[in-house]
Amino acid sequence: MATKPVEHAVKIRPATPGDMDILGGFGALLVALHHELDAKRFIEAAKSTPMRYGQFLKSQLAQPDVIVIVAEEDGALLGYAYAASEGFDYMSLRGPAGVIHDLFVDPARRREGLGRMLLEAAMAGLKSLGAERFVLSTAYRNETARSLFAAMGFRPTMVEMTREADQDD
Repeated sequence: MATKPVEHAVKIRPATPGDMDILGGFGALLVALHHELDAKRFIEAAKSTPMRYGQFLKSQLAQPDVIVIVAEEDGALLGYAYAASEGFDYMSLRGPAGVIHDLFVDPARRREGLGRMLLEAAMAGLKSLGAERFVLSTAYRNETARSLFAAMGFRPTMVEMTREADQDD
């Protein structure tokens, strides 16, 4: 008699302090990805980045207006999202919004819908905190992320432009 294969379901859940070593590593990969896209604009990951990123995310877990969630399958973390419900930001000319700060999926598990799952869960969490609008930023050259965000209904509203001070005019 043939056995039916066990189906493994990805679940989205709140992050815990025990997740921080993995999430710190994911954060370092996020830093490295951005640096690779534009080394002059984005900082380079250092040896201490995983630990420091993990510590930062851990410090956010107890904040009432912050969401840190993970995608998990069979006890393995596959990605995370970090978002916050924020008030007026006059530097960004933005009213209150749910701000998605980080969205990261393990490179080995991309293109499986995990980013969409994390983004949907982050937006649902932000909506439960009262957010009526969601904003995020992404690296200009990160076409994969931009495509996902557009498919999820995000529209471009700002373009950051960078120039080096010692650049010839």
